[in-house]
Amino acid sequence: MGPGMLRLLLKGLAPPLTEPVPAPSEVALRELAGAVDRAARGTLGRSLSIRHVDAGSCNGCELEIHALNNAIYNIERFGIRFVASPRHADVLLVTGPVTKNMREALQRTYDATPHPKWVVALGDCARDGGCFAGSPAVIGGVSKVVPVDLHIAGCPPPPIEILRGLLALLQPGTR
Repeated sequence: MGPGMLRLLLKGLAPPLTEPVPAPSEVALRELAGAVDRAARGTLGRSLSIRHVDAGSCNGCELEIHALNNAIYNIERFGIRFVASPRHADVLLVTGPVTKNMREALQRTYDATPHPKWVVALGDCARDGGCFAGSPAVIGGVSKVVPVDLHIAGCPPPPIEILRGLLALLQPGTR
């Protein structure tokens, strides 16, 4: 084995360099999530139910959505929950550009969601297609298929911004 190969093997044994987990302010997080829950109960009379629809994303936004359910954010403790059926949802949280293959599925999901309902386009791709704009497989942003009530910008937006967006959605006069 040559010295170059040995160097390559030893480099592979070094621990990966990663960023430490950000220390969210527990108080600020509790206040924000509590405000979302109070706004949902005030607007809907119950907690908020979200149906996520991936319309063709790269999964960056999905990682941030999943973080909302991890031990740090744990939004279910505030009554905000993700549901499996659009028939139980108040909010459709749509990520990614809408691909041609997902157009009908997104439209059917929107049609199956009862009123009152809101559509949130999450991330830059959901706004206008993002880096996928112009692809022959992509129709464009979510608003090309269903009406959008709120756009949460970012590539991807962090969990705190998603919570802020949901709070803004539920506040009267902010949409």
